[in-house]
Amino acid sequence: MIRLLLSILFFSGFAHAEVKTQVVEYKQGSTTLEGFVAYDDSLKGPRPAVVIVHNWMGLNDYAKRRARELAELGYIAFAADIYGKGALPKTPQEAAALSGKYKGDRKLLRARSQAAIDAAKKFKGVDSKKISAIGYCFGGTTVLEMALAGMPLKGVVSFHGGLVFPTLEADAKKIKSHVLVLHGAIDPHVPAVDVSAFIKAMDDNKIDYQFTSYANAVHAFTEPEAGNDISKGAAYNELADKRSFEAMKDFLAEVNR
Repeated sequence: MIRLLLSILFFSGFAHAEVKTQVVEYKQGSTTLEGFVAYDDSLKGPRPAVVIVHNWMGLNDYAKRRARELAELGYIAFAADIYGKGALPKTPQEAAALSGKYKGDRKLLRARSQAAIDAAKKFKGVDSKKISAIGYCFGGTTVLEMALAGMPLKGVVSFHGGLVFPTLEADAKKIKSHVLVLHGAIDPHVPAVDVSAFIKAMDDNKIDYQFTSYANAVHAFTEPEAGNDISKGAAYNELADKRSFEAMKDFLAEVNR
């Protein structure tokens, strides 16, 4: 009973968090990447880690805020850098071009993702057997790609990510992780046909997955920076943001038991 109570306190974030952050350089091949780690300095011993993959704007303040939130819950949070040190798009056009480069080269995307996992494992206090990954928009697609690559993650959580994968049916057989997809019910960037194909691949391969759609939510529903005009296809939805965060919390606590 005492052990159970401590576990509940740990994952609910009731314990006082003393969040520390630091920038971490790491490599993928010859490319220097610059991640961001957040952790509660008051906690000792091995802990679960969560790799966070940024949206199409790169490793910016939004991804770092999410890392701090996870650190407050007791995780060691590592915000990955897919694009490379200093590569931060300034406009949506630049973001589309840069994210498109990795969507078009899934081998490179997987290599950058694996480099992030390897970097997270090296951080002091990380339980290397309890690493999960979450991502937003481009990052949501990326963490699902990580699962499809068979990376040994406890779980992956996609927030309003794309669901198109070049080798979905074949790769679904490789999934080792639990999967949670948090989706905007009226996201125009993710057609119903893509949703159906993804769910079918999960069902056909008996993957332990959850797929939740949030009413009145479009793309980028967790990002206040997206504004409130759903007619643009990307907009913040406060209720969906709060509900999806709670869903992620419950999921991560479950897969890390």
